[in-house]
Amino acid sequence: MKELKYLNKYFLKYKGRLLLGVFITIIATVFKLVVPMKVGDSVTAVKQYLNGEITDIAIVKHELLINILLLLGAALLSAFFTFIMRQTFIVVSRYVEYDLKNEIFQHYEKLSLGFYKQNRTGDLMNRISEDVSKVRMYVGPALMYGITTVTLFIVVISYMFYKAPILTLYAIAPLPILSIAIYKLSVLINQRTTIVQQYLSRLTTFTQESFSGIAVIKAYGIEPRTNTNFEELADGSKVKNIDLAKVQALFFPLMMLLIGVSNILVIYIGGTRYINGQIAEFGTIVEFLIYVNMLTWPVAVVGWITSMIQQAEASQKRINEFLETEPSIQNLVEESTPVDGNIEFNNLSFTYPDTGITALKNVSFTVKPGETLAIIGNTGSGKSTILELIGRLYDVKEEMLKIDNTAIRDLHLEDLRDSIGYVPQDAFLFSDSLRNNIRFGKENASDEEVIEAAKNAAVHKNIIGFKNGYDTVLGERGITLSGGQKQRVSIARAIIKDPQILLFDDCLSAVDTETEEEILQNLHKISKKKTTIIVSHRISSAKNANKIIVLNEGKIIQQGTHNELVNSEGYYKELYAKQLLEKEK
Repeated sequence: MKELKYLNKYFLKYKGRLLLGVFITIIATVFKLVVPMKVGDSVTAVKQYLNGEITDIAIVKHELLINILLLLGAALLSAFFTFIMRQTFIVVSRYVEYDLKNEIFQHYEKLSLGFYKQNRTGDLMNRISEDVSKVRMYVGPALMYGITTVTLFIVVISYMFYKAPILTLYAIAPLPILSIAIYKLSVLINQRTTIVQQYLSRLTTFTQESFSGIAVIKAYGIEPRTNTNFEELADGSKVKNIDLAKVQALFFPLMMLLIGVSNILVIYIGGTRYINGQIAEFGTIVEFLIYVNMLTWPVAVVGWITSMIQQAEASQKRINEFLETEPSIQNLVEESTPVDGNIEFNNLSFTYPDTGITALKNVSFTVKPGETLAIIGNTGSGKSTILELIGRLYDVKEEMLKIDNTAIRDLHLEDLRDSIGYVPQDAFLFSDSLRNNIRFGKENASDEEVIEAAKNAAVHKNIIGFKNGYDTVLGERGITLSGGQKQRVSIARAIIKDPQILLFDDCLSAVDTETEEEILQNLHKISKKKTTIIVSHRISSAKNANKIIVLNEGKIIQQGTHNELVNSEGYYKELYAKQLLEKEK
């Protein structure tokens, strides 16, 4: 139960509803007691009439009629309060589920980029869906039936002791055996539930990755191999679920056996004591039989409750592992810090903490507002890393990276990121309308602003060519669009934000040279007072920049303007000549 202590704050939050639920549970349980009491009284009355203790049949009929009416009334009231009880506890469990899912999602958003490189999407999804559902079963049904069981045991057994103490001891004698058995089985359930959840995460991850990469799977014709791998995972999951089910299956037969033993003891001991005159009323035996069977469901449900608690414990442990993970990138500043966009790299070196790869070595440059910096280099030379560091997706030593003459860590994190419009190398679009995908950069943007941004990104004509125009709903990850269209929609999303810093990570690689030139001219107009950094493999994207740096294995090997670099021997001149030749062909 240690892991489940995390949920105590939610119990405190909804303590009013929970206390009301407990009160209603007690009332419903008290009304349930009336049924066996009146059945016992009715049997006693009939027995007395048969024995000649009561000679007037009218008296017996009157008592039976009163008892029937009381039985009906008690049953209806018990059912009504049970309904209210279920509404109270189950609704609270849904509130807790809602709160916990929101808390997990918000924490996911706070976690740093390195976290997502180390954890798979399927596992993240499983913890916020399947694991939270297991926890909800503990907060709702398990708690509700647990309170009902405890209340029923206290009320029923107390009354049974009042009626016949010795007979009660015999009736409840099997319960300690049941408690020990439940404890032993609970340990096994907890262990096997953890394994089942781990397999479910692996299965979810494999499925999610297969669906996302279905085009690659089909292109390489590896459907049979993928299917075989899935079957192996599914078979492992099946085996572990069966192992769990085998343990869970022991609960109900064991409980029914012990309840049967209790019934036999009540009949034998109760009958013997009635014959010996130690129990005054024959109806007491019938009443006890009903009480013992009334306890059958609560005793049986103890196993189910225990199973749910053990599963919730295992799931909450997995949830806590992530909730206790601190984001490596923390906002260290409370006051707002507006950003103008003066970026300074000072002898910066950077090694990725998760892989140990050194991406940048002693990189120095400055970009001022109104200037455009282009970064050219081979794949893996560290170009994208520079943009990630400006967005503070990773931290570096304070003196190495400054914005507006302030160490980047001394800027308010939200202000910093609000001031940046970032177009990643792999354009990601959501399964939503084109309009909303562009508005992602500015939630309250008008339709005119959306269209203007699309025009500046040279994608407006493509969009109005679609049947539903800007209301066209995209497939997953924007699969409906071509690579070039996705890149341009992504550019429009960054432009509409009107940020102080624009970062473009090789986002024109999938567009033709004419469209590229149109976009670059538009960017030149809208970025006159902004700081712009363009990462590219194309000289055409870099030639109009105020400054160009060339990276190789994390080091700056050349820097200057286009004219300066073209007239100097080195990588840039060779790349320019090569691309010029390809263009002429």
